[in-house]
Amino acid sequence: MDIKVLGPGCMNCVKLEQLCKEVVAENEIPAIIEKITDRDKFMDYGVMMTPGLVVNNKVLSSGKIPIKSTLERWLTEIARYAS
Repeated sequence: MDIKVLGPGCMNCVKLEQLCKEVVAENEIPAIIEKITDRDKFMDYGVMMTPGLVVNNKVLSSGKIPIKSTLERWLTEIARYAS
């Protein structure tokens, strides 16, 4: 699974990255988590507000941090369908 956290490095962006790492570790999801801070790259995904969350090239959220249970559901469902 390819997870990208888009953001300039603000507190919310850092928090989303940490939350992704927690969910991936706790659920033993094989994933690569990448932090993208280049604002020009945000536009490649159509993300206007950060933090942005892109999983397997699909934008799942923008401008907010999903609650942990929601993020866990998204990632486990994606992992299940990918295998």
